[in-house]
Amino acid sequence: MAPDSTQVIQSKGKYLGLPTFPSSLKNLRAIVAGANGISGQHMLRALSEEPERWSRIYALSRRPPLEAASLGPIVKHLAVDFLSTPEEIAKTLQEENVQADYVFFFSYLQPAPKPGQSLWSNAEEMCEVNGRLLQNFLTALTISSIKPNRIVLQTGLKNYGGHLGPVNTPHHESDPRITLEPNFYYPQEDILAAHCAQNSSRWNVIRPSFILGAVKDAAMNLVYPLAVYAAVQSHLKQPLVFPGDFAAWDKEQIQSSAMLNSYMSEWAALTPEAENHAFNAGDAFPFTWSRFWPVLAGWYGVGWAPPDEDAEYKTMQSPHAPRGYGPPGVIRYTYLLTSWARQPAVQQAWSDLSKQHNLTQSPFATDADIDRLFSFTEMALIVSWPWQYSVDKARGMGWHGYVNSWEVIRDVVGELGKLGMVPPMPVGVGEGEGGMVRKESK
Repeated sequence: MAPDSTQVIQSKGKYLGLPTFPSSLKNLRAIVAGANGISGQHMLRALSEEPERWSRIYALSRRPPLEAASLGPIVKHLAVDFLSTPEEIAKTLQEENVQADYVFFFSYLQPAPKPGQSLWSNAEEMCEVNGRLLQNFLTALTISSIKPNRIVLQTGLKNYGGHLGPVNTPHHESDPRITLEPNFYYPQEDILAAHCAQNSSRWNVIRPSFILGAVKDAAMNLVYPLAVYAAVQSHLKQPLVFPGDFAAWDKEQIQSSAMLNSYMSEWAALTPEAENHAFNAGDAFPFTWSRFWPVLAGWYGVGWAPPDEDAEYKTMQSPHAPRGYGPPGVIRYTYLLTSWARQPAVQQAWSDLSKQHNLTQSPFATDADIDRLFSFTEMALIVSWPWQYSVDKARGMGWHGYVNSWEVIRDVVGELGKLGMVPPMPVGVGEGEGGMVRKESK
């Protein structure tokens, strides 16, 4: 039995149970690789909140993070393409005399899917390109004689194979790899472990679920398509109609707020006992569509419709049964978000909203944009099996972070509005739930 101990935790706004660190941890230097994405930008925010602890943060990405200039002089952007050679990356690091005690790696590329196939159908290409991103960067660190104390790699939910079919839940970090199809998370973890073993560094892997955050590049963003859908339905005075069946409606699906993920990444990096461990990252907030859908409707002042048992459903079957027994998963849906987005009335409504609110970008610009942006949220809505993490491993090492996912989603919609990506929520609504649309009796 472990001896009794006392921990001091803190809150930062809605983020509760966050760790505290010794005051002796100061003047640390960090690299945030992939700094202009949803996770990288929030990592910059988290670290820059503590300028005494983090005296220099290098933000590495091809384009500058949108808010880098507002984070103060401790953040310095370096234009780096991780698909260039390690020597070219190292040249940039050496010219800027970069040194780093800690590294947080978020860089990720999503190659275009195979024609007519799902978002992650190009598994082999994803392995090749994302493995190369990480290997090039780590090799550049070696060339530049940069030996961090800890390198933190973010991967994600697909580690457990739920994108291929039903798996046992809740997911534990010790669950075996699912090798039915290539998964770039696995070679990335191997590349990182090998580098650290050869260079006397330590590593962490952080595995979030659906990441909640607002950035200009909205690919793989759960909230952006939801906000677009709700805004258009509100404009058309139509209810929010859930596209899946009751299994999808009731499934548990943990969310992972980008800011809480960042606080956890910092905790993992600075906690000696956490070295060389992977951790699931989630909000620790119970989330189902059956509870959130009415809340979303309430924010936009419209009604909502649950699954209709008498509706005509289309079906899809998962390609595998990843847990090794039992049937493949069956997905039943009445419509797809990508099909909704192609409706002329929907696109006209967005055009009207864009003019009314001076929006800066359209998710409907091309067919490729529609598939790239809406298919991710579409999958989250209609998949019928649960995606649920255990965070017990991190709790056992002293992590107690928590946030209400509903509150974060509302904040993200507000931030997307400030970025000119979605209209603001209607004034005067937003509390409670929208009213359920009752089906007329026959």
